Amino acid sequence: MRRIGMFFTIMLFTALVVGVSVAQDDTTNVTDDDVNAIAKQLYCPVCENIPLDTCGTAACEDWRYEIRLQLSEGMTQQEIIDDFVLRFGERVVGTPQDPTLRALSLVTPWFIALIAAVAAIYGLIRWRKEDKTKNLEPLPETSNLSNLQDLLERDLAE
Repeated sequence: MRRIGMFFTIMLFTALVVGVSVAQDDTTNVTDDDVNAIAKQLYCPVCENIPLDTCGTAACEDWRYEIRLQLSEGMTQQEIIDDFVLRFGERVVGTPQDPTLRALSLVTPWFIALIAAVAAIYGLIRWRKEDKTKNLEPLPETSNLSNLQDLLERDLAE
């Protein structure tokens, strides 16, 4: 009888230990694709213009691990990006997070290119008009022409 009681006690203890360890397991499985989806939007702090998902430096590996931890804690994609911007500045995202600054940084180059194209077209049109309306110099008088011809023949004869 005592053996049966001991057996049930051990089985109960084992079930409790296994139950506690299963309860402590992380229920959210974070895949590499989940991490890379966020890392694609962030840039390496060491290298310039290299996305975090493709960079091989130790700092980037640490950041990817940190993203994995934050995802497993239940943070959303935007919360993770905001956290990185708060800690490391806006250089980690490539474009400003402020909507006004973002619009300015994306629209300004197109606006400058449009102004340059309009100026180039205006300059070409004006240049073509000048060629057509340019006054041609009158031909030299025939007496001057004959004098020049005589001078040329004399130089050649010498």
